[in-house]
Amino acid sequence: MQTNEATAKSWIMIAILGVIWGSSFMAVSIAIQGFGPLTVAAIRITIGAVMLYSLTRILGIALPVFSGREGRLTWLAALGFGFCSMALPFFLLSWGQQYVSSGFAGVTMAAVPLLVLPLAHFLVPGDQMTLPKAIGFIVGFAGVVVLIGLSAFDGGSSGGGLETLAKVACLGASVGYAFGGIITRLAPKVDPIAFAASATILGALMISPIAFSVEGIPEMPETMPLIAVIFLGVVPTAMANLLLVAVIRSAGPSFLSLVNYQVPIWSVIFGAVFLSEALPPSTFYALALILGGVGLSQIKTLRRLFQRN
Repeated sequence: MQTNEATAKSWIMIAILGVIWGSSFMAVSIAIQGFGPLTVAAIRITIGAVMLYSLTRILGIALPVFSGREGRLTWLAALGFGFCSMALPFFLLSWGQQYVSSGFAGVTMAAVPLLVLPLAHFLVPGDQMTLPKAIGFIVGFAGVVVLIGLSAFDGGSSGGGLETLAKVACLGASVGYAFGGIITRLAPKVDPIAFAASATILGALMISPIAFSVEGIPEMPETMPLIAVIFLGVVPTAMANLLLVAVIRSAGPSFLSLVNYQVPIWSVIFGAVFLSEALPPSTFYALALILGGVGLSQIKTLRRLFQRN
């Protein structure tokens, strides 16, 4: 029987997952120097789909059946997850990072667990908004306003309006991930690897035709963008999905929420060290508010985790 007790191995895996997802924003900034944003999203999802499907074949795991009500609901959930957690956010981030830094894009991911709160209140039975969650949401939302910039609300923007639009696109990716999280919680219980493979395959089938029709067949880019897009498909898309499954199986989904505190920090570090990015102080104020709001909203969960471990 699974006890969902976090071990030293669980802590190591959650740390690695934070580094992997944090590095993906740097890789996107490099990849879009040689590929269009739709193509970056299509290639990384396709690579991830091939790897995950190959893994199901190696392990003898069957994809969910399409027959019966539960089978159809599973594939519908996989379709929603493939769109909300892969096709849509991967494109929005790739497009947005043409105009904003990788560190900024990573910081917007801190809003994902915050955005889940109102969605779960209405869509997930038994997950209603409590006073700590409401306070956390208000504090975190203030951070989101600071992150986007008050000028966005009076029409002001540097960069011909595209910078503000890119910031909104990155935040839109967070909204997609939040919906994806809700979908996985409501989906029928099937093998997580089979579900991840199915969703990734559907995500690739959704975005690849659009990418090729809009941006055409990509020409061979320079070495670094090619390495970056392959890295995105192999590591943050395929390998990270496997680590995510392993963490949930060993320590439970609540423990996985700790990764939300790491990703924005690592994205800022990678952007500063490897891309020489400099972020304005307001970004760090916003990050503090968002993570503070997330912490307040999850105070009971965090207390249980650290008391147990």
